[in-house]
Amino acid sequence: EIEMKIRYIIIGAGNRGNVYATYALENPNVAEVVGIAEPQGFRTEAILRRFQEAKITIPAENIVSDWRDILAKEKFADAVVVTTPDALHVEPVIAFANKGYHILVEKPMAVQEEDCIKMVKAIKDNNVFFAVGHVMRYTPYTQKIKEVIRNGTIGDVVNIQHVEPVGFFHFAHSYVRGNWHKESDSTFSLMAKCCHDIDWIRYVLGRRCTSVSSFGSLNHFRKEKKPKAAGDAKRCLDCSIKEECPYSAIGIYLEPAQRGLKGWPVNIIVRSPVVDVESVTEAITNGPYGRCVYEGENDVCDNQVVNMEFEDGQTASMTMIAFSKEICVRKTRIYGTHGEMECDGTNIRLVTFSNGQTSTDVLTPQAMVPGTAMIGHSGADWYLMHGFIEAIRTGDASHILSGPLETLESHLIVFAAEKSRKERTVIDTSGIAEKVLQSQ
Repeated sequence: EIEMKIRYIIIGAGNRGNVYATYALENPNVAEVVGIAEPQGFRTEAILRRFQEAKITIPAENIVSDWRDILAKEKFADAVVVTTPDALHVEPVIAFANKGYHILVEKPMAVQEEDCIKMVKAIKDNNVFFAVGHVMRYTPYTQKIKEVIRNGTIGDVVNIQHVEPVGFFHFAHSYVRGNWHKESDSTFSLMAKCCHDIDWIRYVLGRRCTSVSSFGSLNHFRKEKKPKAAGDAKRCLDCSIKEECPYSAIGIYLEPAQRGLKGWPVNIIVRSPVVDVESVTEAITNGPYGRCVYEGENDVCDNQVVNMEFEDGQTASMTMIAFSKEICVRKTRIYGTHGEMECDGTNIRLVTFSNGQTSTDVLTPQAMVPGTAMIGHSGADWYLMHGFIEAIRTGDASHILSGPLETLESHLIVFAAEKSRKERTVIDTSGIAEKVLQSQ
């Protein structure tokens, strides 16, 4: 067994940075957080408190507000985990690659096509390991679906239908009030939310996408859809229908805080390491998370469909919808010439055809790793971080399932889909493979 502890630095100590730091807390024999760069002190405090409770010390000289201060030091870690806002990924990724750090970056890798290509070139030029937070690739559930397809159990795949139900209050939280509400401040919702899903379809099918089309809009969260009974209220606390509106900040944040909830999404809205009724009340009184969802500056799609054609004639569709009870519990149907799969994120209902008869089996791959708190994305957060750390420890890049070239390819498909939506035309994506190769 390899005896090697990987040292890494958190660049951006928000929700995702906190999640990836957890791996070192739970696996101190193989991983260690040795630095944090975060401009908002209360976020750094939240991570430090967790490490102090575990009696683990992060050197004070390596706790900074600007990642450039880390870069100015002599290299003192093996890797960085970049979880800054989406539009702020490209500069630190290229800078740390140039200094020889291995890199895990949260998805999307960047919000401009040319920046994605620049990042991949920097990774290749410096020969460092690179993983992108496409966590869906890493789960046993995904690996089992890919195995069934690869083994030909359902014959040749002809069509995939995939739905991402974002969740009514999740969408209001993240894409109407939150960091991803405005394209010019971050990116379009297909990239922010569903680059996961486009990448996943490409991954499980194992074929290149040759053309794409897309339709979508901001259907509901706009002023003309505001209920008349809400009147001129601009904030939920002042609204006459705050007790019944499904998007009320009272129901999404304040009432959960009153019940003692301190996790997501309540912990995201406060600007304090302390999450309580007082800090939540202050946040919805004065911050963006208390705004009426019909009175904001949001402009990203709340529903979108993407249609894809692949190199051997297979087709696939992906639907993103804001208005669902379930939060990100993706549903997939995969149709092959000898069978089909109905997949709900946990179970795979496998039906095969033979000699005029059908047979049915239900597969339930293991989801969570026992004992970990990294349960996000059905345990995929743990699998991603474990793969990244093991790749560095062993020198074996095969532990990383979401490396630079495959991620660049699926990102370019997402950019093409959004171009199709805006221009209302089918986009030829057959040249993406060549563009990926040129980035090396």
